[in-house]
Amino acid sequence: MKQSITFNKELINRYNQLGPRYTSYPAATQFSEEFGIKDYCQVIKDSNEDLLPKPLSIYIHLPFCNTVCFYCACNKIITANRNRSIPYLEDLHKEINIQGPLFDNDRIVNQLHWGGGTPTFISHDQMTGLMSVIKKNFTLLDDDTGEYSIEIDPREVKTETIHLLRNLGFNRMSIGVQDFDPQVQNAVNRNQTYEQTNNVFNEARKHGFHSINIDLIYGLPKQTPRTFCNTISKIIEMSPDRIAVYNYAHLPHLFKTQRQIKDEDLPSPSEKLEILGESIQSLQDAGYVYIGMDHFAKPDDELAVAQRKGNLYRNFQGYSTNASCDVIGFGITAISKISNSYSQNIRTLEEYHSALEKNKTPLLRGYKLSNDDELRREVISKLICHFQIEFRVIEDLFKIDFSNYFSKEIELLADMQKDELLIINKNAIEILPAGRFLIRNICSVFDIYLDREKSNNNFSKMI
Repeated sequence: MKQSITFNKELINRYNQLGPRYTSYPAATQFSEEFGIKDYCQVIKDSNEDLLPKPLSIYIHLPFCNTVCFYCACNKIITANRNRSIPYLEDLHKEINIQGPLFDNDRIVNQLHWGGGTPTFISHDQMTGLMSVIKKNFTLLDDDTGEYSIEIDPREVKTETIHLLRNLGFNRMSIGVQDFDPQVQNAVNRNQTYEQTNNVFNEARKHGFHSINIDLIYGLPKQTPRTFCNTISKIIEMSPDRIAVYNYAHLPHLFKTQRQIKDEDLPSPSEKLEILGESIQSLQDAGYVYIGMDHFAKPDDELAVAQRKGNLYRNFQGYSTNASCDVIGFGITAISKISNSYSQNIRTLEEYHSALEKNKTPLLRGYKLSNDDELRREVISKLICHFQIEFRVIEDLFKIDFSNYFSKEIELLADMQKDELLIINKNAIEILPAGRFLIRNICSVFDIYLDREKSNNNFSKMI
């Protein structure tokens, strides 16, 4: 019951504002170029010298795609020329070789994720070569206990690719679907059959992948409650371990490819909420539990178990069972989280190549958290992962009196308590089923950087 939600259309309409997704706190909009390579090297040195150095999480950004999906807001490079990845991979190898020696060898890589773009755009030999460079520089687990995942486009994958990925050490997979309806697929330029997707899914099951996630998007052009219900039904029949149902954020002023989507083809706000409401009901009826934000999982999946045990964490790749890792991001735009800092790589291929040609870490900007930032990050993390905060836990960690320190925030939460989104007592804040789908709104109360008087055009609507 603690992982169930109540879908209340009236409350969602009232609270649906713009705001961050809280994959980090503060959000990346606060990152600054004043944080440089010296700062980055210093936080790595400090993290190595911790009494108990944290294990590592590695993210690899592979930005290439064969075709453009009009809804996509990722940093990607669209090309049919597979050779375009060769110089990028050479630079990526160089970046890994530069950064690898900065981290102590005894820091185990508990988590590894290849994202994009389309990671399977590169050839089998290139995949093998990239994994070899990672293994040369970092200590990977060889007993299949790590959380090693890759994003998959079923249109790019053959049977032998699945076999190779498993042999390389991947044991988790995220499959992009978005919607099976042909009209929706044409409208977003992503034509992908159910058969293609199901074949990849079955091969992954056959090769012993521990967990398979499927990504869907609601609010796409030409989408209706009926058509998306059909997609959800097919996904439930496949029975993935995890399902992500993302909100399509139409931000054509930020993402050029979204300008290909006609405003009149988008479902109305009321239709979009109907699509979401029916999807949630179908998933809960099928036995999936709500993890948070857009994520659902089977009750025995690691994410669901971690949430019940209080071990769930959220980072730039979404929800994770590895709460205590330092994250190292490689490739253009990749973000790292080392100790009490964030850092982000250069955005373009040309700048990335130029930096690495000079044997420089391709850092663009970063941020070092203050004590207040770390405190608020912990509060937001507890809320977004576990839907509750025990004041005593925060007080013991940060040596504060919670009710005094956050008196203004507790006052702001009073209206949410009246709307039965949450309960505040002298010891804790607990998010109720009607508040769990509005968790971003609740977290935003603790965000001192979010200006509620401005439009916050860099953010999407929370639902």
